[in-house]
Amino acid sequence: MSSESERPLPHGSALVNKVLRGEMRLGALERAKGLKALQLSGIAVADLELIAVGAYTPLAGFMQRADYESVLESMRLQSGTVWPLPITLPVGKEDAEAIHEGDEISLVERDQILGVMDVAEVYPYDKDLEAQSVYRTRDVAHPGVKRIHQQGSYLMGGEIRLVDMPSSSQQEFVEFRHTPAESRRIFARRGWERVVGFQTRNPIHRAHEYIQKTALEIVDGLFLHPLVGETRADDIPVDVRMESYQELLRDYYPADRVVLGVFPAAMRYAGPREALFHAIVRKNYGCTHFIVGRDHAGVGSYYGPYDAQKIFDEFEPEEIGITPLFFENTFFCRKCRGMVSRKTCPHDSSYHLILSGTQVRDMLERGEELPEEFTRPEVSSVLRQGLRTKRDQSKGRRGKS
Repeated sequence: MSSESERPLPHGSALVNKVLRGEMRLGALERAKGLKALQLSGIAVADLELIAVGAYTPLAGFMQRADYESVLESMRLQSGTVWPLPITLPVGKEDAEAIHEGDEISLVERDQILGVMDVAEVYPYDKDLEAQSVYRTRDVAHPGVKRIHQQGSYLMGGEIRLVDMPSSSQQEFVEFRHTPAESRRIFARRGWERVVGFQTRNPIHRAHEYIQKTALEIVDGLFLHPLVGETRADDIPVDVRMESYQELLRDYYPADRVVLGVFPAAMRYAGPREALFHAIVRKNYGCTHFIVGRDHAGVGSYYGPYDAQKIFDEFEPEEIGITPLFFENTFFCRKCRGMVSRKTCPHDSSYHLILSGTQVRDMLERGEELPEEFTRPEVSSVLRQGLRTKRDQSKGRRGKS
């Protein structure tokens, strides 16, 4: 059995832990009641938690200017450590003028004090530059660019400490909320030395299942780690997705080879940069390998279908420290009678069953079963029933208004 110490090293430093406990927590919580309070957005709440538990190691807080600008320019922190996405705390002009460098502030979500922060820097930034650097576009139709333009015009950097988990983390999918330290212990107890991580914000279809099981042939275990933070409004609701994952794992995966966890981050839809980010974060959770498929973290047509794989070539493998597994787009071929890719199937597209996300959503909205060649019947049933329930609840709420 492998020990926890034999797991891959966290990214760039020892695993960060900014979660206060015991007397330190009580003292900080009491002190926070008298501090200036900063209300956090949903994405900032998620980032606060993930910094605190070490998922964003080596970050110990929200980025200061030097790291922020270095990440935009070179996808590296000022130290030289590879880091592709800015993790920042945007604030408006009023907060920027009321809170000063050197202040300790409380970080709150509605009425709940989540943490405290030592403000090291408050600085303006160029929204267009960030959009172009991170998303490769300034088009406000891109959800990430839209978010940048909706947030404050200043960034606040400094080290954080967490005094309480967000209410969502205390209430939703509690049994699947493994911190990086916990997932590493789980893998060690199972004797897994080679673990492949899989990121998704969608239900798992046969194509996903095919590449996961292909990867399982060369590693000891699969860490199925769906994102459960903010996504687009037209994505499948997270509770429906979680039910579909459990249904699939129950009947079609070996229980001793898979761990299901949840990743409470928000989607940024940053395509290649976010694919690299997802891989590095999964290294912090203890994975040695990471699956990167077609259009990872993409949206619309802003990125090429395999740009998220090509970005890994821009760095030396040891700088990233986790092995990416690249997969072609996979689909069912009626002639081959199985899951294939263009690398393995000689037949033309007339034999291929490929459904777009829009087609899938339209079929589910009409209450239709998805083709068994596309997804398992059990998954199709969960999705169809879950969306029907959501639709009925929405109608009920509108009827009372």
